[in-house]
Amino acid sequence: MVSEAAGVKAISSTLSVSRGLLYVCFAAIAWGTGGAVAAILYRNGLGPVAVSFWRFAIGMFVLAIVAVIMNSKEKRRAMGAFIRERWGQMIVIGMGLAIYQTAYFAAVQYSGLAVATIVTLGLGPVLMAIGSYLTMNERISRTGALIMAFAILGLGLLTWGGEIGPHSLLGLAFAVLSSICYTCVTLITRAMGRHAYIDRFNVTFFGIVIGTLCLLPVALFEGLTSRSGTIFQSVVFLSYLGVVPTAAAYILFNAGLSSVRATTASVMVLIEPVTAALIAVLFLGEILTPIAVFGVIILMSSVVVLALSERHGAVVVAKQKVS
Repeated sequence: MVSEAAGVKAISSTLSVSRGLLYVCFAAIAWGTGGAVAAILYRNGLGPVAVSFWRFAIGMFVLAIVAVIMNSKEKRRAMGAFIRERWGQMIVIGMGLAIYQTAYFAAVQYSGLAVATIVTLGLGPVLMAIGSYLTMNERISRTGALIMAFAILGLGLLTWGGEIGPHSLLGLAFAVLSSICYTCVTLITRAMGRHAYIDRFNVTFFGIVIGTLCLLPVALFEGLTSRSGTIFQSVVFLSYLGVVPTAAAYILFNAGLSSVRATTASVMVLIEPVTAALIAVLFLGEILTPIAVFGVIILMSSVVVLALSERHGAVVVAKQKVS
């Protein structure tokens, strides 16, 4: 079992662990499709910051429509009360989202996609384990540490199987910054989700609003419109980025965090680079080396074992509470 019994705490959520794992997996798959779409948009002349800005802005618009349609007047008033009470945490989450994405794209620019992916996503489980232990007393057993090590090994083999760019120290620094911001956002969201009165939709919505505002000045400097390619194609792909990998994925991920431990979620999202690799092979004509294929097998096996361990741990804790 990944979690030691002493470190397991009941979570104030009606969402089952199985459904929480499913939500996190769907979010990771959606994020994995975003890289291929962004690559097309780059060829149309949009820069990485502009793509991130439009992704957040469209996602914010979609979430605002959902809030108006689905929420009652009382809930909409509660949204105002929520932001007044949690404005400090929401600013940190929004800035973290903006910095996380921008720093990752900068890491790709300076150090190449492989190195940026290894450092950013590979550091995630390690930083999450440390942060979860320090802030929420979530202990990791030797089995859990071994599973995370295999997941990182699989990720390294996957990225090593492709082209490795120059190892720029500046790029590595951006990748580390991206991983730190991702960890902070996940831990804060996870901590907020442990309270029953926290509306996870509000966390997602206001986080994206603040992230959009943070990205706007840099996106204006870089340029908000494509310099080549068709405008219609750019609008279609940007709309997809805003709706699926942003609005829907962040809602599912934050909802999943209410029943899935932060450390487990950080390993589960490693499905993202696997999804991106499969799309590259099936639709973009890229080729995976045998080493990369072996990395995919190790990575996915680690994710499956961790998911089964998490579900088994939740069943054991539930039985202990009943008895």
